[in-house]
Amino acid sequence: MKQFNDENFLLDTAVAQDLYHNHAAKKPIIDYHCHLIPEMVANDHKFKSITELWLGGDHYKWRAMRTNGVDERYCTGKDTSDWEKFEKWAETITYCFRNPLYHWSHLELKTAFGITKQLSPKTAREIFDECNEKLQQPEFSARGLMRHYNVECVCTTDDPVDDLRYHKQTRESGFEVKMIPAWRPDKAMNIEKPEFAKYVEQLSEVSGVSISSFKEMVDALQKRHDFFHENGCRLSDHGIEEFYDEEYTDSQIETIFAKALSGQQLSDYEVRQYKNCFLTVMAEMDADADWTQQFHYGAIRDNNTAMYEKLGPDTGFDSIGEFNTARAMSRFLNKLNMKGKLTRTILYTLNPCANEVIATMLGNFQGGEPGKIQFGSGWWFNDQLDGMTRQMNALSVLGLLSRFVGMLTDSRSFLSYPRHEYFRRLLCNILGNDVEKGLLPNDQEILSRMVEDISYNNARRYFKFY
Repeated sequence: MKQFNDENFLLDTAVAQDLYHNHAAKKPIIDYHCHLIPEMVANDHKFKSITELWLGGDHYKWRAMRTNGVDERYCTGKDTSDWEKFEKWAETITYCFRNPLYHWSHLELKTAFGITKQLSPKTAREIFDECNEKLQQPEFSARGLMRHYNVECVCTTDDPVDDLRYHKQTRESGFEVKMIPAWRPDKAMNIEKPEFAKYVEQLSEVSGVSISSFKEMVDALQKRHDFFHENGCRLSDHGIEEFYDEEYTDSQIETIFAKALSGQQLSDYEVRQYKNCFLTVMAEMDADADWTQQFHYGAIRDNNTAMYEKLGPDTGFDSIGEFNTARAMSRFLNKLNMKGKLTRTILYTLNPCANEVIATMLGNFQGGEPGKIQFGSGWWFNDQLDGMTRQMNALSVLGLLSRFVGMLTDSRSFLSYPRHEYFRRLLCNILGNDVEKGLLPNDQEILSRMVEDISYNNARRYFKFY
């Protein structure tokens, strides 16, 4: 029987252990998609308690607590103490066997605080006090934790109207970890939202461009895009439910835009036309600036507010819906490719049934540089052992795993970096098991290079941050 969470956690073979300890573990972290709050990095935030650091804003833990019957006041409430919230989490985690939270949480306790005890109601007070005592030390600040985990670069997620003051402050402070903004223009894309017109006003004010047409909004976004580029941005990100391929003309888009500004109701087809146009314009802007673009697709949001009215009869997650999404994705990428405007692209799906579709789709548009079109790591609820394994297996069979840019945290927590360790251990174990079964040769030169590339080198070359 193997011991839980020991030094060879997730590493079943001698080959896997060698690949991880002597190669993967030694590489720095490039966290190219996260949701850290830039102000906390700029001001080197000191955490008042493990509850703030561990539970504040962590929707994964909140979801588990709610599922365990914990009242909302212990998740997001303002009238409960840090200890009370932590105590409820300690009660919940004993019910989390086989949930990735159990692995993540104990890796975080071990790697950040040196605590190897299992969290439970019996150990909660002891662990709470020990963590809080250590959090008073300088090395447990926001920047201290980034140093501790050997983080080399992080890319935050930033709206075009952001002034990037905290990125500038961090850069000018001499902090050795790069904090780079990433362009996330979803609010300008989501024309169906009630707050769209107000956002356009905000964009106009920040950019100094009077906006009464779609063309003028594009001009304003271009100015902000240039501003982001000047501040080190080389990466965009788009959160979309699906890809769009509805045809449109310039005059139709201008009419749709004018209707939205005046508060008129748009049809679903008009919304899709606009989003197709908007994403195309953004992709061309990224290509001109030699940025990388990311598309996170498949998330159905706002589910407990008029979910079924929003989704209609087809959620897009059956075989027909996935076929339509794949066709729209193909047309979108092909349109850009034919114009010579298809930049480096990473595609993430929340639907693991689409893994083979995406892994196949990549091959249609490769060329010009290694791994130009990437299948992103298991995202959100697929960000766990099974989801990451399925993603890597699909990519291995239908593409080149060796050219994969690897893991990201997609997190707002300064304790989330062990997810890179988790991913690297899993990668090494997959390769080690293949060697053990005779499916791969035990070629240490190729295997070690592959692991080091996926863990770090590929991302460093791909994103052009340096």
